This record gives sequence, structure tokens and C-alpha cells, in this order.
Amino acid sequence: MLNCPNCRSKDLGKIGVNQYYCWGCFIELSVANGKIFTHQVEEDGSLSSLDDLFTEDDRSISM
Repeated sequence: MLNCPNCRSKDLGKIGVNQYYCWGCFIELSVANGKIFTHQVEEDGSLSSLDDLFTEDDRSISM
């Protein structure tokens, strides 16, 4: 099961193919090649990367 790397919540909603939204801390997650990519949704609807806030281990998932 996928957990949010930011708040560790399991309360994730699926919004697309390999794309999720965390209802705990309101960030968007996408999964590709065993890595979680995190984004903050800005007021204008654009996405800002939050990947630099997490270590490689935090962003890795086992499949």
C-alpha cells in the first residue's frame, strides 16, 4: 500500500493513472519506475515539485 512520504497518511485518492492526491496534507503524488514524485498544487492550478524535500529512500516504493 502506498503512503504519503510527507505526512505518512494512507488516505490517498486516485486521480489518474499512477496519480494520487493526499487528503492529509493536500499534495499530489505520481508514481513512475518505483519512485514517488510529489507536487504542490498552486493557486493557478500549476504544480510545483516537492521532490527536493525528501530523500531517495522516502521516495522509493517496493512493487
